[in-house]
Amino acid sequence: MKVLGHKIELLTGLLLHDVTMAGLQELRFPEEKPLLRGQDVAELENSDTFLLAVDTDWKEHDIETPYGLLHVVIRGSPKGNRPAILTYHDVGLNHKLCFNTFFNFEDMQEITKHFVVCHVDAPGQQVGASQFPQGYQFPSLEQLAAMLPSVVQHFGFKYVIGIGVGAGAYVLAKFALIFPDLVEGLVLMNIDPNGKGWIDWAATKLSGLTSTLPDTVLSHLFSQEELVNNTELVQSYRQQIGNVVNQANLQLFWNMYNSRRDLDINRPGTVPNAKTLRCPVMLVVGDNAPAEDGVVECNSKLDPTTTTFLKMADSGGLPQVTQPGKLTEAFKYFLQGMGYMPSASMTRLARSRTASLTSASSVDGSRPQACTHSESSEGLGQVNHTMEVSC
Repeated sequence: MKVLGHKIELLTGLLLHDVTMAGLQELRFPEEKPLLRGQDVAELENSDTFLLAVDTDWKEHDIETPYGLLHVVIRGSPKGNRPAILTYHDVGLNHKLCFNTFFNFEDMQEITKHFVVCHVDAPGQQVGASQFPQGYQFPSLEQLAAMLPSVVQHFGFKYVIGIGVGAGAYVLAKFALIFPDLVEGLVLMNIDPNGKGWIDWAATKLSGLTSTLPDTVLSHLFSQEELVNNTELVQSYRQQIGNVVNQANLQLFWNMYNSRRDLDINRPGTVPNAKTLRCPVMLVVGDNAPAEDGVVECNSKLDPTTTTFLKMADSGGLPQVTQPGKLTEAFKYFLQGMGYMPSASMTRLARSRTASLTSASSVDGSRPQACTHSESSEGLGQVNHTMEVSC
């Protein structure tokens, strides 16, 4: 642990409002349990329940792009020079299945009221999508990224803060590489920067012959441990993937994702003319996620001075579903690091932790154990900011 007075840089460029390490040690972070399985199932059983009462302000749009129509839903209007929050879901999901639990979380409302929010559905993946005609060529992931400037232009956004999961994280990263001036920041969950080789391609083909498409996708979303132990949550997603997403359209998206190329990024200074993401990035992965190795590798290829790596305990393959509270708080600090969300705005979770400190100190006067925040040096000797949320 650092000595008293040494401040923690929790997210890139952000000192946690003059919180010292000694001060953090005094905070008792009560354990935040994952969503109850019953809650997951109740929410997922009927897709009509995904948009709660707070979501009545969402408006749907079909936007023309160079590679076909793109379905988006939006809430709010551009607020001056403030960026929009733009999301992109993983393969097998759509914006509802991927993000509703996260964006409907109570503390997230304190954040989204300051921004316009735009959810993008990959072509043909939205609820009620018509099946593509025979012979339709699904866009490559590079083309999916090239469709996004049409969304930005349509709504008059100056730039965006992207939140992507899996395939959506790859698309948003590619978007930021091609159009860096349109992206102010990225939250990339479960990103795999590597293309698929022949062995991967053969394994995918074999899996397609021996498993149904929903089961194949589930092995991408969840770890083997989750598939065995978290049966209710997995079963609810199996049902929704099979019933809500058009299967023919999903197969096209799945095939294209598994034909992706390397993201082609390198840490500055490691190779001549290295190309990397120029904006602040928060990488997120669960400690029991199938994408963990890919996210770790992506972290090694990004600029350590602008990248934060968040590894979340007890969250599995879908941290935005199982641990929305922890992710919301990390996202708030990420925004504060870019100059948004004033420090006076505290989430309910942060307030409860402060209250816990007061009560714990008055009861036993002991020093509670804090969450672990570690910093590691890599590559060029620069500091890479890593946070393990294990409380």
